[in-house]
Amino acid sequence: MPPPRSLKKTLDQLYANRSQQHLANDPLSFCHRYTDPADQEIAALIAAVFAYGSVKVIKGSLSRIFSIMGDAPARFIDGFDPPKQGQLCRGFKHRFNTADDLSALFWAIRLMRQQRGSIEGFFCQFHRAGAVTVEQGLNGFCTAVLGLDYRPVFGKPGLPRESSFRFLFPAPAGGSACKRLCMFLRWVVRPADGIDLGLWHQVHPAQLIIPVDRHIERISRMLGLTSRQPPDWRMATEITAALRQFDPADPVKYDFSICHLGISEGCNGTKSTVCGSCPVGQHCMRT
Repeated sequence: MPPPRSLKKTLDQLYANRSQQHLANDPLSFCHRYTDPADQEIAALIAAVFAYGSVKVIKGSLSRIFSIMGDAPARFIDGFDPPKQGQLCRGFKHRFNTADDLSALFWAIRLMRQQRGSIEGFFCQFHRAGAVTVEQGLNGFCTAVLGLDYRPVFGKPGLPRESSFRFLFPAPAGGSACKRLCMFLRWVVRPADGIDLGLWHQVHPAQLIIPVDRHIERISRMLGLTSRQPPDWRMATEITAALRQFDPADPVKYDFSICHLGISEGCNGTKSTVCGSCPVGQHCMRT
């Protein structure tokens, strides 16, 4: 059953009311520290792939990473030498990702830029302009990143069998919802609107897939945007298809505002005092 058209009006209003207070509570805020597009692109990938866990833990980890990189991430990345500078990452820990994973990420971004000039150039080797979604591009991108030569980091070309670095680059082909990479793509592909960055021009907003975190998963069910249970790639495409009926050219525009109903506004899926003022309350199947 398609979502009701009345929900479009509510979501459009929710989109219009996004706030800088919400942005301050989001890992995307770290990208807005920079004005150079190359710095923003690098900051976006790093902030996105480590955006798992509590907001407090994420912001703490990202604060440390960006203090290491200084005020010019692109300059830092282009000069990064793991044997000489790997000690800068020493002691880093973000849940189960380690200092070696951070060093490998810095090195991977350096190689992407060396090979194709930018992360966009590296990604678009695998993305077709006429593709319906970014699925094929993500599959190729993740495979290529994991297949880079990590000898300067790990002492051998491939990733060690036990390396947790792979967790940073899951692919749709494995069934993952790819929440963090879909979020990265939203940040860099959608037009600059005070929240998203509008850095890329070879991928169209219509091709994006919504990043499914626990807030999007829960609230989308409550709004009737999905009937699926596991938060996998199929759920992500189902939610996106529902939102595409409201805005075919830019379905993922609603992601930030829906997600912050949970992150910033306190919606946890149970009836509570926040329900009375919830802007989507009239559409919620829990009320």
